[in-house]
Amino acid sequence: QVQLVESGGGLVQPGGSLRLSCAASGPIFRIYTMGWYRQAPGKQRELVASITRGGNTNCADSVKGRFTISRDNAKNTVYLQMNSLKPEDTAVYYCNANISTVVGAVVIVNAYWGQGTPVTVSS
Repeated sequence: QVQLVESGGGLVQPGGSLRLSCAASGPIFRIYTMGWYRQAPGKQRELVASITRGGNTNCADSVKGRFTISRDNAKNTVYLQMNSLKPEDTAVYYCNANISTVVGAVVIVNAYWGQGTPVTVSS
Protein backbone atom coordinates (compact mmCIF):
# COMPACT_ATOMS: atom_id res chain seq x y z
CA GLN A 1 0.00 0.00 0.00
CA VAL A 2 0.98 3.65 -0.24
CA GLN A 3 3.18 4.82 2.61
CA LEU A 4 4.66 8.13 3.65
CA VAL A 5 7.83 7.93 5.73
CA GLU A 6 9.19 11.03 7.44
CA SER A 7 12.68 11.63 8.74
CA GLY A 8 14.84 14.44 10.04
CA GLY A 9 13.18 15.44 13.30
CA GLY A 10 15.02 15.83 16.56
CA LEU A 11 16.20 18.18 19.27
CA VAL A 12 17.64 21.55 18.28
CA GLN A 13 18.50 24.75 20.11
CA PRO A 14 16.58 27.98 19.45
CA GLY A 15 17.90 29.62 16.31
CA GLY A 16 18.98 26.30 14.85
CA SER A 17 17.90 24.48 11.71
CA LEU A 18 16.44 21.14 10.74
CA ARG A 19 15.46 19.59 7.44
CA LEU A 20 12.53 17.19 7.32
CA SER A 21 12.03 14.72 4.51
CA CYS A 22 9.01 12.66 3.54
CA ALA A 23 9.21 9.92 0.94
CA ALA A 24 6.15 8.31 -0.61
CA SER A 25 6.25 4.70 -1.78
CA GLY A 26 3.90 2.05 -3.07
CA PRO A 27 1.61 1.69 -6.09
CA ILE A 28 1.55 5.41 -6.86
CA PHE A 29 0.05 6.71 -10.07
CA ARG A 30 0.53 10.41 -9.37
CA ILE A 31 1.18 12.67 -6.39
CA TYR A 32 -0.67 15.96 -6.23
CA THR A 33 -0.38 18.47 -3.40
CA MET A 34 2.02 17.57 -0.61
CA GLY A 35 2.25 19.31 2.72
CA TRP A 36 3.51 19.45 6.25
CA TYR A 37 1.30 19.78 9.30
CA ARG A 38 2.23 19.98 12.95
CA GLN A 39 0.55 19.28 16.24
CA ALA A 40 1.81 20.64 19.52
CA PRO A 41 0.72 19.13 22.84
CA GLY A 42 -2.82 20.17 23.68
CA LYS A 43 -3.33 21.92 20.35
CA GLN A 44 -5.04 21.08 17.08
CA ARG A 45 -3.10 19.95 14.06
CA GLU A 46 -2.29 22.90 11.82
CA LEU A 47 -0.99 23.36 8.30
CA VAL A 48 2.61 24.50 8.15
CA ALA A 49 3.23 24.55 4.41
CA SER A 50 2.03 22.94 1.20
CA ILE A 51 3.29 22.60 -2.34
CA THR A 52 1.47 21.66 -5.52
CA ARG A 53 2.83 19.29 -8.12
CA GLY A 54 3.79 22.30 -10.20
CA GLY A 55 5.70 23.90 -7.34
CA ASN A 56 3.28 26.54 -6.05
CA THR A 57 3.74 26.92 -2.31
CA ASN A 58 1.73 28.14 0.64
CA CYS A 59 3.05 28.75 4.16
CA ALA A 60 1.49 29.60 7.48
CA ASP A 61 2.15 33.16 8.59
CA SER A 62 3.95 31.90 11.68
CA VAL A 63 6.70 30.27 9.61
CA LYS A 64 7.00 32.62 6.62
CA GLY A 65 10.57 33.69 6.07
CA ARG A 66 11.89 30.83 8.22
CA PHE A 67 10.56 27.61 6.68
CA THR A 68 10.80 26.53 3.05
CA ILE A 69 8.91 23.65 1.45
CA SER A 70 10.18 21.93 -1.68
CA ARG A 71 9.68 18.65 -3.50
CA ASP A 72 11.42 16.28 -5.86
CA ASN A 73 8.78 14.69 -8.09
CA ALA A 74 11.24 12.13 -9.45
CA LYS A 75 11.88 10.88 -5.91
CA ASN A 76 8.28 11.26 -4.66
CA THR A 77 9.72 13.28 -1.80
CA VAL A 78 8.80 16.52 -0.06
CA TYR A 79 11.13 18.51 2.17
CA LEU A 80 10.72 21.13 4.86
CA GLN A 81 13.76 23.29 5.57
CA MET A 82 13.29 24.90 8.96
CA ASN A 83 15.58 27.78 9.94
CA SER A 84 15.61 30.16 12.91
CA LEU A 85 13.66 27.66 14.94
CA LYS A 86 11.77 28.87 18.00
CA PRO A 87 10.51 26.97 21.06
CA GLU A 88 6.96 27.49 19.77
CA ASP A 89 7.86 25.38 16.73
CA THR A 90 8.04 22.34 19.01
CA ALA A 91 5.53 19.78 17.77
CA VAL A 92 5.11 16.50 15.98
CA TYR A 93 5.38 17.20 12.27
CA TYR A 94 3.27 15.15 9.86
CA CYS A 95 3.61 14.74 6.13
CA ASN A 96 0.45 14.71 4.03
CA ALA A 97 -0.05 13.97 0.36
CA ASN A 98 -2.91 13.56 -2.09
CA ILE A 99 -2.00 10.50 -4.11
CA SER A 100 -3.77 8.66 -6.89
CA THR A 101 -3.62 4.93 -7.39
CA VAL A 102 -5.13 2.74 -10.05
CA VAL A 103 -7.64 0.10 -9.01
CA GLY A 104 -8.69 -1.93 -12.00
CA ALA A 105 -9.39 0.74 -14.59
CA VAL A 106 -10.28 3.42 -12.03
CA VAL A 107 -8.00 6.17 -10.76
CA ILE A 108 -8.68 6.87 -7.10
CA VAL A 109 -7.32 9.82 -5.13
CA ASN A 110 -6.83 9.56 -1.39
CA ALA A 111 -5.13 11.64 1.27
CA TYR A 112 -2.29 9.89 3.05
CA TRP A 113 -0.47 10.75 6.28
CA GLY A 114 2.94 9.86 7.61
CA GLN A 115 3.52 8.59 11.11
CA GLY A 116 4.92 11.90 12.34
CA THR A 117 8.37 13.02 13.39
CA PRO A 118 8.95 14.99 16.60
CA VAL A 119 10.72 18.34 16.58
CA THR A 120 11.81 19.84 19.90
CA VAL A 121 13.30 23.32 20.08
CA SER A 122 14.88 23.87 23.46
CA SER A 123 18.06 25.07 25.06
